[in-house]
Amino acid sequence: MEQLILDLKKVAKACGDIDLLPLSELEKETGYIRGGCSPVGMKKLYRTFFDKEVEKFEKIMVSAGRRGLQMEVETEKLVGIVRWYSCGFVNGRD
Repeated sequence: MEQLILDLKKVAKACGDIDLLPLSELEKETGYIRGGCSPVGMKKLYRTFFDKEVEKFEKIMVSAGRRGLQMEVETEKLVGIVRWYSCGFVNGRD
């Protein structure tokens, strides 16, 4: 199996000027606890970044809003409900 490594420089280039949300503000801002952040159902529609490889899949797994709980969603439907940004974030890919 190919080992994939997240390239933080590619992430920074694609995302622009962003900061991580302080943990103390996470639940207040998103409605989620640490480890349960989902791209759907947040109080505010944040930009959601995915590696472009997910576009190859009919369905993907994302957090379901609780630590340890995932849900399978159709990729096209997810694109339609979140502020989706797709870029190459993995080393060795453009």
